[in-house]
Amino acid sequence: MAQQEPQFQHNMFNHLTTNPGYAGSNGAICANILVRDQWVGFVGSPQKGLLNVEAPVKILKGGVGVTIITDELGLQSTMYTKLAYAFRTSLKAGDLGIGIRAGFTNTQIDGSKFEPFDKGSDPTIPLDDVSGGAPTFGFGVYFSNPGYYFGVSSTQLTESVAGLSDELDYDLKRHYYASAGLTTRLTADLELKPSVFFKFNAGVPPQLDLSALLMYNNQFWAGVGYRAMDVDAIPTYVGVLWNNLKIGYSYDIALNGLRGFNSGSHEIYVGYCFKLNEKVTAQRYRNVRFL
Repeated sequence: MAQQEPQFQHNMFNHLTTNPGYAGSNGAICANILVRDQWVGFVGSPQKGLLNVEAPVKILKGGVGVTIITDELGLQSTMYTKLAYAFRTSLKAGDLGIGIRAGFTNTQIDGSKFEPFDKGSDPTIPLDDVSGGAPTFGFGVYFSNPGYYFGVSSTQLTESVAGLSDELDYDLKRHYYASAGLTTRLTADLELKPSVFFKFNAGVPPQLDLSALLMYNNQFWAGVGYRAMDVDAIPTYVGVLWNNLKIGYSYDIALNGLRGFNSGSHEIYVGYCFKLNEKVTAQRYRNVRFL
């Protein structure tokens, strides 16, 4: 048993995926792409891809975002499509976003590739392709300022059921998330960015991801992480920021019982933000002292 929603490692750059309250927090149009190849060399290992796009919308007094995720694991493939809205307000200490999310989850199982000893003896194992979908909803709160951030959220709130066949259902389970991070300047050129990411859903041990990035000259970063409570890997990070374009790479050093059957996990992150130029209206001032 494990979490249903896919696991990514660049959690410090990937807030919108789990927290709709993040939408519009950058004050810019931002797009993020993540590609993860987990447990390389292990047959049927997870293959994941993600696209996030979010932007502030003044007329809505907040921000909007869209998330698309593909997740392949063995004979099962799942696609998540989610839309988010966050109401944003400025507080004395920083910026607060309160978000909601609605989407659809579609799951497919290719039973034709399953090779049991006695095929067809278990009615819950489909003999052919079966698929089903269900709506999904979420909620989140995200607070940030230049020095730190934190957020809490939940996904798959209604725990909908996707019927794959007459004998097989895919029950969506509610997930809970919490994240926090801060920025500490060490020298004129170096910043330390530690962060934590907590996730939990019923029936699965909670998991805490710890990470620390060292940023040089606001352009290059490198770091290391630690997955506590259920340790199965030590992630490492490198990346570069150039003209609002972020490119990062993470490699997980396997520690669990699968260590002898895979060569670790790879993840690539690409992010880009830009702001639209606002039209400035010329203003005139009249003074009766000068004609």
